[in-house]
This record gives sequence, C-alpha cells and structure tokens, in this order.
Amino acid sequence: MTTASMSLQRLSFSPTQIEIKDPKQWNSIIKHQANLKNDQAILFAYTQMESLGVLPTNTTLPLVLKACAALNAVERGKSIHRSIRGTELMDDVRVGTAVVDFYCKCGLVEDAWCVFDEMSDRDVVSWNAMLFGFVGWGRYEEAMLLFREMWGENLRPNSRTMVALLLACEGASELRLGRGLHGYCLRNGIFESNPHIATALIGFYSRLDMRVSCLLFDLMVMRNIVSWNAMITGYYDVGEYFKTLELFVQMLVDEVEFDYVTMLVAIQACAQLESLKLGKQIHQLAIKFRFVEDLYILNALLNMYCNNGSLDSSHQLFESVPNCDVPLWNSMLSAYVEFGFHEEAMGLFMRMQSEGIRKDERTVAIMLSICEKLADGLLQGKGLHAHVIKSGMRMNASLGNALLSMYLELKCVESVQKVFGRLKDVDIISWNTMILALASNNLRAQACEFFQRMQESEMKPNAYTIISILAACEDVTCLQFGRSIHGYVIKHGVEINQPLQTALSGMYMNCGDEATARDIFEGCPDRDLISWNAMIASYIKNNQSHKALLLFHRMISEAEPNSVTIINVLSAATHLASLPQGQSLHAYVTRRGFSLGLDLSLANAFITMYARCGSLQRAENIFRTLPKRSIISWNAIIAGYGMNGRGCDAMLAFSQMIEDGFRPNQVTFVSVLSACSHSGFLETGLQLFHSMVQDFNVTPDIVHYSCIVDLLARGGRIDEAREFIGSMPIEPDASVWRALLSSCQSYSDAKLAKTIFEKLDELEPMNAGNYVLLSNIYATESLWLEVKKIRTWMKEKGLKKPPGISWIVVKNQVHCFTAGDRSHPQSDKIYAKLSILLSSMKETGYDPDLRWAFHEEED
Repeated sequence: MTTASMSLQRLSFSPTQIEIKDPKQWNSIIKHQANLKNDQAILFAYTQMESLGVLPTNTTLPLVLKACAALNAVERGKSIHRSIRGTELMDDVRVGTAVVDFYCKCGLVEDAWCVFDEMSDRDVVSWNAMLFGFVGWGRYEEAMLLFREMWGENLRPNSRTMVALLLACEGASELRLGRGLHGYCLRNGIFESNPHIATALIGFYSRLDMRVSCLLFDLMVMRNIVSWNAMITGYYDVGEYFKTLELFVQMLVDEVEFDYVTMLVAIQACAQLESLKLGKQIHQLAIKFRFVEDLYILNALLNMYCNNGSLDSSHQLFESVPNCDVPLWNSMLSAYVEFGFHEEAMGLFMRMQSEGIRKDERTVAIMLSICEKLADGLLQGKGLHAHVIKSGMRMNASLGNALLSMYLELKCVESVQKVFGRLKDVDIISWNTMILALASNNLRAQACEFFQRMQESEMKPNAYTIISILAACEDVTCLQFGRSIHGYVIKHGVEINQPLQTALSGMYMNCGDEATARDIFEGCPDRDLISWNAMIASYIKNNQSHKALLLFHRMISEAEPNSVTIINVLSAATHLASLPQGQSLHAYVTRRGFSLGLDLSLANAFITMYARCGSLQRAENIFRTLPKRSIISWNAIIAGYGMNGRGCDAMLAFSQMIEDGFRPNQVTFVSVLSACSHSGFLETGLQLFHSMVQDFNVTPDIVHYSCIVDLLARGGRIDEAREFIGSMPIEPDASVWRALLSSCQSYSDAKLAKTIFEKLDELEPMNAGNYVLLSNIYATESLWLEVKKIRTWMKEKGLKKPPGISWIVVKNQVHCFTAGDRSHPQSDKIYAKLSILLSSMKETGYDPDLRWAFHEEED
C-alpha cells in the first residue's frame, strides 16, 4: 500500500494531524476528495497542509478555492487569497482564474473584477469565469461590455463563452445581439456539435418567441436532458402549461430519461392547469422513480394538491414525510391559510414549536397574515414580532412589510409607524402600507405628509401609492381632495393600471360623484373581474343595492363571476331582504360548481343572507353540512339566531362553539350581546360581558358598550345604563347615547331625553334622525310646543328627515317606494290597493297611533 493511499484512509477516518511533508501526496489527497465531492475534507486537508508549512501548488489551490465557493466559506477563501497575494502563484493563470471564480460564486463581483483586472495573463477560461460572474448576479450589460473587450483582444470565444453571453442576452432582452450570436454559432459550426449552446439558444428565444425555440429543438441532432428541460421550462414560463405537459408525455413515450427538474416543472404545470387527475398520475411516477425522496418535489406536490382544491391530499402527503424541512412546513401552513382554516394553521404552527422546528422569515410572514382573523390576533401578532427580535431574524423588506400589514389590518396605526420608523430596508411596499394605514384611519393630513416625504426621497410613488392615499376619501366631503389626487396622477404621468382605475372609480362613488365613477368604469376597455367586483361593492357601500344587482346581471353576460362577486351580491340581496334573489344566487353557484364546503367565506355569506332574510332553517342547513367551520361561521349563525329572536338558540350555539375549541372574538360577543338584548336576557348578557373580559381576554370596543347600554335600557334599568356610560373607560360615541335615547321613547322620560339629546347634538349636530327621535318622545307625552321647537331647529339647520323607503324585487327588478311617491308607472293601482288594505284593517278593529307619523312629516 502506498503512503498516499494510507494517508487517504487516515484522513477519512481520523481527524488527527497527518505528518506528510510531500506536496505531491497532499495533491493526491485533495484530488481524491474532489473526486468524492467532499468539500469539507478538502478544506480540512488544506488546513493540515498549512499547519505543517507545506506550500500549495497551482494544482491544489483551484480545488481548494472551488470547495470554499461550494461551502460559501467566504472568509476562508479570502484568507487563502491574502496568503498568496504577491507570490508567483498569483501569476499562474489557473490560480488567478480560480480566485476570480471563487469571488464571483460568493457574490463578491467587485473583488472578482479587481483580481481579474490585475491578472497579467488571461485566457478564455479566465474571461468566461468573469462573464459568468456578471451574468450570475444579473449584471448583464457589464457582461456584454466585457465580451466586447474580450473580442477586442482577439480571443476566440468557446462554447462556454457563448452560453454566458446568451444568458446575458436573455436576461437583458437583447434580441439583436442574441440573434448575432446565433448567427456566429451557425457559421462556425458550434450549434450542431454542442447541445449546451443549443439549449442556451432555446432559453434565449423562449422569452421572445417559443415557436423559434421549438424549431431549434427540432433541429438539434444531439439532445440531452438539459435541452428537454429548457423546452419544458420555456413553455411553463410563458404560461403554456398544456404544452409543457404534452412535451413531458413525449419524453415518456420516447423513453427519455428525465430528472428532478423535469418532474418539478411537470408538477407545477399540473398545479396551474388545476388538473388533479393528471397531478395524481405524475405523483405516482415520482414515487416509481424515487423522486419523492427530494424535498423540492414533495413541496411542489403539496402545492399542486392545494391548488387543485385537495387540502386532504396535501395534509396526507405532509404527514407521510418523516423529516419535513422548513419550506415544507411553510407550504402546509400556507395551504391552511389559503383555504381559510386559520385555527388549523395556528395548531400546525404550535406543533412546529413543540417539535423544535426552526421558524424562518416566511413562517412568520405566513402567520402574521392570519392574525386579523384570530380572536387573539393582536396578542399573537405581537408574540411573532417579539420572536423576530429575540431570535435575531434579519428584518428584510419582506418580513418588515408583513409586520406592517399585520398591524394595519388590526388598526394599530401607532405600531405601524413604529415598525416603519425602525425598518432599515424600506421599499415601495413599505411606504404604501404606511400611507394606507394613515389614510384608512382618518389621518388624512399625516397620510399627505408621508406622501410628500416619499416624493422627496429616492422612492417615487406608483399606482399603488395612489390607491393607498385614495383610501382617505370616504364621503362627499373628500371629493375635492380625491380630484386633486387624480390630477396629480395625470400631471406626473403615474401609470393608470387596472387597480388604479378601479380605485379612482371607487373614490368617486364614495364621494358622491356617481357619474364620473361610471365614466371611468365604462371607459376601461378591458375591465377585469376586480373592476366589476369593486363597482358592485361601491354601489352596495353607498346603499344602492338595486343598482348593484342590475350591474351583476349585466356582468354575467360579459365576465365570469367568482366567489367575491357572489359574496358582494349576496350582501345586496341581504340588504334588500330579498330571499328570492338570494335563492337564485344559491342556485347559480350550485350550477357553476362552487363548493360551499371548500369556500368557507362563500358559505358564511349564504348563512348570513338566509338568516337576515328570515329563512333560518336554510341557514342552519348550510351551517350543519359544513365539513369545517371557522369562527366566522359560528358568528354568522349566532347573529342569525339573535336577529330572529331566538336568543336561547344563540346561547346554545355560543356554548357549542366553545366546546368545539373555538375562542370567541369581538364579533362573537357583539352577536351574543345583541341576541341577549333582543330576547330580554338581561342577566345573561351582563354575565357574558363580564366573561368576555375576565375569561376570554377580549377587550370591549365601543359597540360592546353600546350593546350593554341597549340591554339595560330595554330592561327598564335606565339609571344603571347611565351609570354604566359614566364608568366606560373610553369616550362614549353617538351610538351609545342613541341607544339610551331610544329607551326614553319606550319609557316616556322626556326630561332625561333632553339631557341625552344635548350629548348627541354635540357629537352629531347634522344628524336629522336624532331630532326626529326626540320629537317623537315629546309627541308621546303631548309636549307639542317642544315638538314645534325641534322642527324649527331642523329648518334653521337645513335638516330633513330622509324619507322611509320600502321596496320589492320582482323578476330581478327592484321597485322602490317612499311616502307620497307617485313616480312608479303603476302608482294608481298601488294606491288603490293600499286604500283597500287600510279599509280592511279598520274593519278588523285596527286603530293606528298616528301621532309619531304625523309629526315626522314636513309642512
């Protein structure tokens, strides 16, 4: 046995120092480890050489530097470079090229350039190393300039040079140079003899014209797996998913041996095509050829099942993997979030913690995205924020933006400002989120200030910045401001993309300028689904549900609605209390193949619609058949029971929800407290309010306090209600005082009513409804002088009580009526029928109390 082979054995099995002084033996050892691709062993051997004072050779150093690059051992590589700088070794072209290649692969392109520039002797391999360095880090223009310099030194490019340049042309979309290189390859016979160049040409043309790539592929005499993968990837990148799979099937037919890249792209194409059947077949192939041992393949399969609506298959696959890596955990978390199963996502996250799985930035970003949906979302969000700080995670722009979005959704504007102020890596999304947080929380002045600061910085506003600041435009008082923002867009040439057009249209609708809103909407030549949905939602938001329904019926002849559309239109049907319209929508989604079991948001919207339209049995049927329920599902059915006077059922549902492991949130308590109020469960309501704070750590909002005031007032405990308002830790708003004022009407307390009205008038001086309510209270006690005073005040302020509106939906047409209205084409018949009904009512003994109605009318 030779000394070298003995040394190899000792190196493989023992970390002890090896007393070898001959550089040739060390060369043999390092070459052997390079053949084994054992980079750690190469660096270990080199360290032993250094400790023994054995000098490296021009054969050893390139292998050692290559190992440093593979292990990303940047400091070790730099140290080696320092140790040979100024020596004869650096004059050797192989060593110099190896140093350039090391720096390039570690992302230190400037250092690589310095070494390259100082090299006295440079061959084609050296130039190629520098070219690939520029290309690898996206510096395509510099790569092309370097090639021109290389050409000027009369160096003939080889196949690797061509591949690097074609990659640069692809990245820079440099069609002319790419075609020139193609011509050069054809003239010099490189194309036919080298499949790598042909593959690079396929990649180059795939970004521009897949037909050319296809012709090149057909002309190739020698095809390898890389060529096939280039074609398959090219089709996938341009969205030709069917052709991607067609080519994959051709590989199978031609018995071409494929690799994990082929498999990965084929799985991703199945996900995009939403072809579950084909996806399962490819999964079987992955098992047969043992690709399921690759975690990237497993991740792609999990995402494919999720995209195809098969969450159970995603879950089964995840549970079948014995050692999941963090990306696979993240994909499973993301799948739960995408399906709206937030509790399951939280459970899986807790399991990650209990199993000691290291969480990365993406894990945290996924969990931050669901905080708003959780009962204790703010607590969870702050916990995740603390984890980021304690674990020393790098607060990059992506993670920082996830934190900003979480606090924005939970309406914690101060926290948004603090996070933004501490972010070192701020991008356009950070600015936009900051502006949106201020604009959507009625802080228009501060939003404008940030908008101004953004313009003064290097970051220039884009369409989404404008969308963010338009969120400040909520009503008619903001119309002028909204117009000025629109003017800024036109003046500064901000690209008006589809989302911005939609936002501008929505702004004008919210600000009362429906004509301009419709002009923008109708003027858009290629309206997408989001535009339709936004316009329908704007009509609903502005209490024009009948117009929303009309727009929906027009939409279905021009675009395919999605679940968001249906949810919006359902809210219109709910607002109109139109059960037939809601049932029609239910039939429509059934025909279109929507699954209420898979789309919880849609199912919850139908539960709400049926409950509010008085068809509680249908609401219960949907709720009971749901395979999975969310906290929103429970809230919807509890609210449904409450508004239909079934307080006992609401309490039972609340108890069942807790037994099923759900934690009630703020919305849950609004629903149960309202149910108690409507059903007269005074003591139960007070106990629930106490439990909300003590047992569930849910901080009461103004709406919860308003519910309790209403509960006490309806129960005749007016003094307690007043004391409760006085003890509130937050300032009572108009809804709280109005709840108390309404009780005065029931219990005929005019003196108290006047005191409460004064509070209300301070908060809402232009709300005519408050004046009418007080007028009615005075009327019940025959205080006609006071009634007259109120009507005088209203005239002086220019206030009018909005007329009551009634409506009926007949064959998708909404017919609206107001008191004394004769605009309807069949008004004569309507009033004739109304007269007959009134006569019939009087004959049966009905004696209407007209005091309130009389005094609500104008002279």
